[in-house]
Amino acid sequence: MNNKLHIKKGDTVYVNSGEYKGQQGRVLEVYRNKNKALVESINMVSKHTKPNAQYPQGGIIKKEAPVHLSNLMLVDGSTGEPTRIGRKLNDKGKLVRYSKKSGEEIK
Repeated sequence: MNNKLHIKKGDTVYVNSGEYKGQQGRVLEVYRNKNKALVESINMVSKHTKPNAQYPQGGIIKKEAPVHLSNLMLVDGSTGEPTRIGRKLNDKGKLVRYSKKSGEEIK
């Protein structure tokens, strides 16, 4: 298992494969052990639920399902285009992510 992932919670990502190819969304959660991420309004599935406190009526609820990290690319904040990422030491000696397209540090 990789100890470092190219995507973190809160990142904007581009879907490069599958039914939602070409769409962008914000990462809500990352599942490190499964190499998957939950992305806002991407990979929506229908879930049948019984009535409970949160959904008194029950019924069919649309919710996001995890997407494999290999199908996601980070969107560069400055250009708004998908980019690969690298890691390098910044001037303070801290390891930071940077965009391979623009060379800029990713915040």
